[in-house]
Amino acid sequence: MPAKSGDLVRVHYKGTLADGTVFDSSEGREPLEFTLGQGQVIPGFDSAVTGLEVGGSIVSTIPADEAYGPMREEMVIKIPKDQFPEDMPLEVGQELQLQGPGGFLVAQVVEMDEQGVVLDANHPLAGEDLTFAITLESIGSKLIIP
Repeated sequence: MPAKSGDLVRVHYKGTLADGTVFDSSEGREPLEFTLGQGQVIPGFDSAVTGLEVGGSIVSTIPADEAYGPMREEMVIKIPKDQFPEDMPLEVGQELQLQGPGGFLVAQVVEMDEQGVVLDANHPLAGEDLTFAITLESIGSKLIIP
């Protein structure tokens, strides 16, 4: 019986970038469990699992717009250094939690100079096409949607 929207599924997966770099994997961990069609995973991953049968596998390349979206330049901002506390250590690669009008978001320090700090609030995988090797381990009970 193929997996369909509303099914609770458990999958093992390995995610790679176009150059073959592994960015995430369930290897050595419990399978990922989620309900199909509920927005709990990126849309392209949800679509790749839909229709699989238990034990079935697929390799699916998910375009950026069905993954974490495009890289948005407006999410990269330069903040003057004097806007940070003097005793706050800053380094490239560091993640900072910022509060914006819509709540909190995480931004990574991507560049620093004497004038300021460049922060990137895009998801680290934004703009990337992602390839997943997925195996459906089980289909559990359905989620009852009223």
